[in-house]
Amino acid sequence: QLQIVESGGGLVQPGGSLRLSCVASGFNLDRYSVGWFRQAPGKEREGVSCINSSDGSPNYANSVKGRFSISRDNAKNTVYLQMNSLKPEDTAVYYCNAHKSWPSRDYWGQGTQVTVSS
Repeated sequence: QLQIVESGGGLVQPGGSLRLSCVASGFNLDRYSVGWFRQAPGKEREGVSCINSSDGSPNYANSVKGRFSISRDNAKNTVYLQMNSLKPEDTAVYYCNAHKSWPSRDYWGQGTQVTVSS
C-alpha cells in the first residue's frame, strides 16, 4: 500500500522542541519533493517547509524560518521536521505531502497534532 505516515506530534511548552517524522511505504520518498503543512482550527492549511527532490534544497515559511529545519534520511525513507523554540501560534495539525510532477503523484498523510501550551 502506497502511503505516508506522520508521527512525533504532542504537547510541548513554549520554547520547547519536537521532531516530526514523515515515513513513506510502498515508494521511494527521495524521488519526491516533500512538504510540511499545518492547519490550525478555523484557519486554512498553510505551507511550513519543503525539501526539493532534485537538490535537497529547503524552503521555509517566514513564520518558522530560523526555528524549524527540514531534512531527509533516504536510508529510512523518511523526512523530518525539527521544530525548535515553539510558540503557541505553532499549534496545529501538521501534515506531510509527497509530490512528484511526472508522472503525477501526490500523497498526504493523516496528520499529527502539535500543541504548544503552558
